[in-house]
Order: sequence, then C-alpha cells, then structure tokens
Amino acid sequence: MAGHPQPRRPAGPPRILPLLLLLLSAAAIIPRGDGQNLVTEDVTVVEGEVATISCRVKNSDDSVIQLLNPNRQTIYFRDFRPLKDSRFQLVNFSNSELRVSLTNVSISDEGRYFCQLYTDPPQEIYTTVTVLVPPRNLVIDIQKETAVEGEEIELNCTAMASRPATTIRWFKGNKELTGKSEVEQWSDMYTVTSQLVLKVGREDDGVPVICLVDHPAVKDLQTQRYLEVMYKPQVRVSQNYPVQGLTREGEPLELTCTAFGKPQPTDMRWLRVDDEMPQHVVVSGSNLLISNLNKTDNGTYRCEASNAVGKSHADYMLFVYDPPTTIPPPTTTTTTTTTIPTTITDTTATTEPAVHGFTQLPNSAEELDYGDLSDSRAGEEGAIQSVDHAVVGGVVAVVVFAMLCLLIILGRYFARHKGTYFTHEAKGADDAADADTAIINAEGGQNNSEEKKEYFI
Repeated sequence: MAGHPQPRRPAGPPRILPLLLLLLSAAAIIPRGDGQNLVTEDVTVVEGEVATISCRVKNSDDSVIQLLNPNRQTIYFRDFRPLKDSRFQLVNFSNSELRVSLTNVSISDEGRYFCQLYTDPPQEIYTTVTVLVPPRNLVIDIQKETAVEGEEIELNCTAMASRPATTIRWFKGNKELTGKSEVEQWSDMYTVTSQLVLKVGREDDGVPVICLVDHPAVKDLQTQRYLEVMYKPQVRVSQNYPVQGLTREGEPLELTCTAFGKPQPTDMRWLRVDDEMPQHVVVSGSNLLISNLNKTDNGTYRCEASNAVGKSHADYMLFVYDPPTTIPPPTTTTTTTTTIPTTITDTTATTEPAVHGFTQLPNSAEELDYGDLSDSRAGEEGAIQSVDHAVVGGVVAVVVFAMLCLLIILGRYFARHKGTYFTHEAKGADDAADADTAIINAEGGQNNSEEKKEYFI
C-alpha cells in the first residue's frame, strides 16, 4: 500500500539445500544394475529389534551420500539428519559409506529405503527392510480334558498375529504327527490354527502332546498338554506258595491278585469258573488261600477287578497231583548153609511223575517242576545202586558154591581110583584059589609049579 513500505525479508544464507533436493528428486534415476558404483543389502529384522541400513560406494570420488525413507524423506544427508526421528542414529560416515541404525523397528517401518549418490549423473539404489513378527500367543485347546481308552479326541493349536504365517508341527512324545492347518489374515498379520485328531490308548496316559512353531522370527517356540486317559483294569494272578512248585494233595496253595487301572480298581473278587467255591477256601482281599489241597479243588479260579471304565479278569488253572512217595531203603536177606552162602535181595522203588498246578494268565500254558523230577531220579538211582550190590553178592556166592562142589567131586574121584603096587612074592595072587596056590604062583608061575611037582609014595 502507498505510504507503507513493504516489509523486507531478513537477510540470510540462501536456501540451497531444499532447492538441491528438489532438483535431485526431479532428476533421472539410474536403475540398479551391474555397473553401479553404489552398493547396499536388503535387511530382515524382528519387530522391536534394531535394523542397520548401509549405503556404500565402491570407488569413492568424494560425492555426497544420502539416505531416504520409503516416503522419500531424507533421513541423513552426509552426517546431518534432517528427519526428526530419534530412532535413526548415525553408525558410520565416510566418503565411501553411510551406515544408519533404526531402533525399535515396527511394521510401519517396513518398505524400500533409498541410497543416493550425487554424481554426474546421480545414482540411486534401494534396500528392502522386512519386519518379522513372531506369534504373540500359542495355545492348545483340547476337546476333552479326560478321555477314555479307545476314544478319538481333537486338539487345536493356534498361533496368533504373526508375520509371515507360521508353520505348526505336532508331536506326541518323540513321535511327529500330522495335523491340518488353516490360515487367516488380518491386515498384515496372520493367524494359523492346526487341528489334530488322535485316538488314545492306555499307553498315552501322561504323555505330552507338543505344538511346535516354525517361524523365522523365533526359535523353539512350543507349548504342550499332557494327555489324561482312563482305562479299565489290567489283572494278573501270581502264585506265592508253592513257589514254582507242584500243587500236591495235602499241601497249601496261596494266590495273589494284582490289578492296575485308571481310576484305580475299587472292586476285586475271586470266583471259581463253572463251579462253586470250595468251603475250605479262604479269600482275604486280593489273596486266596487253600491250606490243604485235595483233588476236588481242581478247576479254574478267576480274579475279577472293575472300575468306572470297565471290568477285567485273569484266570488260574489248578490241578492237584498225588502227594510225593518216599523211596524205602533196599532190604537184603542172607541164607547160609554148610556148603554155600546164598544171598537173596528184594528191592522196590516207585517215583511220582513230576507235574504241578500252574498259574494261567489269559493265553498261558502249564510248566513242569524239574526240581521234583531231579529228586525222584536221585532216589531211583540210589535204589538201583543197592540192587547192583545185592546182585554182585549173589553171583559171588554162586561161584563159591560151584567151586566147593567141584572140590568134593574131585576128592571122591581120587579116593576111588588109588594106584595098586604088587611085590614079587605076590605075583599071581589075584588068580590063586587059596593062599597056597598064590604062594606057588608067586614063586615061579604056573609052569614052574608043574616042573617042581613031587610025588610021594
């Protein structure tokens, strides 16, 4: 207006920087390629951590380096920070490198960051900052807190608000299982739910089911639930006495029934299959006692146990054997005469076959007691040894008797056949009618008697 001087702008340094930035932004940008003098790398960082962005010059000519954000706002020009964001800090500045750190990174910081070099013509290259977001929560939901053996249960594991989407893996103990996953996206975040259907048995009770997350932003992220499975009792009958021995008539028998289940069995009872329980059988809780076995006790004895899930049983098959027979010592009778001693031996021995009653769990078989067989065989060997000694004595007696008979016969023979010795004077005595004739024959025989014959007148 007339009469009023126009206000003058205060003198100061020319605004060269904004003008220069405007000119550079309007200038042509050289695309990324092999001939670039400007080098950078992409950055991947987990949300909340620190990202480091580096702009480097291969062959420095003292040109100016600057870094711009995805909105093309200047973060650093040389070592000066025009952007008023204190999370950006200068790490290193030189003619060949501009390195800047960004702390407490968030999803909003993700994008392309530009490195510019004021050459003729100017150069520009970008680096991509990727922000990873780990799952914020990992939860396992189970369809039934307590399952019954043989049932199928459903488990769901959910990993919420992650970036990128997670991969969920299932494990039962050390065994990996396969689930079915679904992915939902909200804005830039992903929620993944995996479903596992599992048929449980009694062996699964107390076993952990593990949900494990595979994600580049986190390691060893997992959660687990322990299975609780109810099952009917498992029953077993054991023989306390006799210990692995035969069940013989007249001896005692003691059986014990044990049962395990979930919940623990509260009802346990003994019964005799297809027959009434003998009156002399004593049942005390899980124990069954027969103090004096007899063969009328033969049969199958069953122990039954039950809980809220069901009922189970185990059987014991009893067979009562004869009582053991003792082996009498060998008896020896000796008869002696004036001619020969005679030994007669009479031995008897009986052995009971070695078999015994047994405990039969379902699908079990009978076993024999080899200890009793050894005892019976030892007694039989003792009896045989006694019989051998008696036989040897008898043979010796027969031999002695035969020798004595032979001596008697030989004595009588020699007594009847003694030798005859004749003197000269007795020659012809055998043929003489009387003694005179014998003398005459002895002196010269029959011929000589005739020659010497004398006649008396």
